[in-house]
Amino acid sequence: MNIKLSQCFIAVDDHDKALAFYRDVLGLEVRNDVAFEGMRWVTVGSPAQPDVEIVLEPPLANPNASPADKQAMAELLAKGMLRGVIFATDDCDATFERIRGGGGEVLQEPIDQPYGVRDCAFRDPAGNMLRFTQPRT
Repeated sequence: MNIKLSQCFIAVDDHDKALAFYRDVLGLEVRNDVAFEGMRWVTVGSPAQPDVEIVLEPPLANPNASPADKQAMAELLAKGMLRGVIFATDDCDATFERIRGGGGEVLQEPIDQPYGVRDCAFRDPAGNMLRFTQPRT
C-alpha cells in the first residue's frame, strides 16, 4: 500500500494577496480557482511536484459556521496561529533573497540548524508561517 500527500490547506483572508505571494513571489503555478457559496478556493503547486497541491482556503471553509466561529478563526489567522508549511529548497539563501525582495515578512534569516538543515522563515500575507529548508551536506 502506498500513501502519498496529495493536498494540504493554508487559510488565507485575501486570495488576491495570497496569489501575488504564492504565484508571483514563490513561483508556484495556479492549478484551480473555484468560487462556491460566497467562498473561494485557489489551488497552487510547484511545477516540480505536479501531484502535490496547496489549497488556499478561507479561514473557516464552512458556509454553515456561526459568525462567532468565523470571527474566532479570522482572529487566529491574524495572529499567525493556524498553520505552518515547510518547503524544501536547493538554495536557502537564494530563496530567502527572492522572498525578501518580493516583500515577504522575514521571521528568520537563513541559519544552520543543529538538526541538519539550513532554513529561513517568513509570514505570508495572511500571517501563516512558512519555512524554507535546505539539507546541509
